[in-house]
Amino acid sequence: MVQQPFGSIYSAFLASVERHPHKPAFELGDGATVTYADLLVDAQRIAHLLTQAGVTSGDRVACHVKKSVRAVAAYIAVLQIGGIYLPLNPAYTGTELQYFLDDAEPVAVVVDPVDAAAVRDMTPDAAIFTLDAQGMGTLAASETKRIEAAAVTDDDPAAILYTSGTTGRSKGAVLTHGNLASNCQALLEAWEYTDQDRLIHALPIFHIHGLFVAINMSLAAGATMLWMEGFDVDGIVDRFDTATVLMGVPTFYTRLLASDRLNREAVSNMRLFISGSAPLRTADFKAFEERTGHQILERYGMTETGMNTTNPYRGERRPGSVGQALPGVEVLVVDPKTAEPLPAGQIGSIEVRGPNVFDRYWRNPDKTREEQRDNGFFITGDQGYYDADGYLHISGRSKDMIISGGYNVYPKEVEQLLDEHPQVLESAVIGVPHADLGKALSPCSSQPMAQHRRIPN
Repeated sequence: MVQQPFGSIYSAFLASVERHPHKPAFELGDGATVTYADLLVDAQRIAHLLTQAGVTSGDRVACHVKKSVRAVAAYIAVLQIGGIYLPLNPAYTGTELQYFLDDAEPVAVVVDPVDAAAVRDMTPDAAIFTLDAQGMGTLAASETKRIEAAAVTDDDPAAILYTSGTTGRSKGAVLTHGNLASNCQALLEAWEYTDQDRLIHALPIFHIHGLFVAINMSLAAGATMLWMEGFDVDGIVDRFDTATVLMGVPTFYTRLLASDRLNREAVSNMRLFISGSAPLRTADFKAFEERTGHQILERYGMTETGMNTTNPYRGERRPGSVGQALPGVEVLVVDPKTAEPLPAGQIGSIEVRGPNVFDRYWRNPDKTREEQRDNGFFITGDQGYYDADGYLHISGRSKDMIISGGYNVYPKEVEQLLDEHPQVLESAVIGVPHADLGKALSPCSSQPMAQHRRIPN
């Protein structure tokens, strides 16, 4: 484990390379490996290409590519030269992509070869590099390495991640080197993650979970990632006997539970299962424990803050709860109007303060001021409450709250009740206009949810 605070994700990665250059950073599905030394060389070659194209400290580099090890090398290269990394979902449509490119104005864009011509038209002033799912393209063209690393401070921007846009157009959250490093350090300690760990990586790499949690932690600790292009039940189970950790979304665990291969013997080498990015159903938490003997560890984070809270690695992991604040992070539940902390059991606005909280919204000072209080707390937009033992529970988004007949109704609480019914697989509650109450809950289907639910990819 990294025992001392490190200056940046890049410097922590370099330390891992120095400790064990020939250790696999990645083990691929075909049995091939990419060592820490290999990854450094690849990143340094990409850094040379980017600087030759005119990218300097503070410039944005957008990556709109499929998951590959070389895409991770590109991320490391941008950190090395002091650029600002902008990961974009490869599933974005042309219209969506145009918005992000217009807003961020990247100096360089890395795209799949099939998209190169279209992206060149979208942003004619940017340097265009190509990279396909096999890691081939013009981004792999250099034999020359850039060894020098830019000097960066904790306050310098390292990445821009765009929010989901549930309250309007997506906003670019500017995350600093200090944000990424401090959050990584806190998670390494909280989950006792070390260079002995072997992580099954089946997540996408264009958002917080797959990139800034799974990859940052592994690179900083010097762990090995068992690399998967995407989620596959049998592929996950096949890797359990040589892995120690799985990080996933709740759908991972729902699908694993549907496999008769999931049992105590299959996971005998595993030490930790982590879930995030969406609420984990209590029923799945309990079923997974019964089948495997492991309690899933649920945590809470978001684009603007990285991770905020976690259930304990050693101690009670409480189903339906996201645990307690990480070291160095303050998480309050307050009255949204007065900002006064609320007592246990009372639902209020969740607000966060700490070195993990983003710097600002890109080119959007008004929205930045709107969502940050004068005392430094960030208004997450989430609603929740602390129980009597200090465990945080998420009730939903403030925008989702339904006021019915003067009463506040939180959809998450109703959904949890509905999900306990044996014929309901998963529910969703929305407000609909009501002549008397103003808003009422939408009626539930009389047929089992399992007949209607479409599991997302």
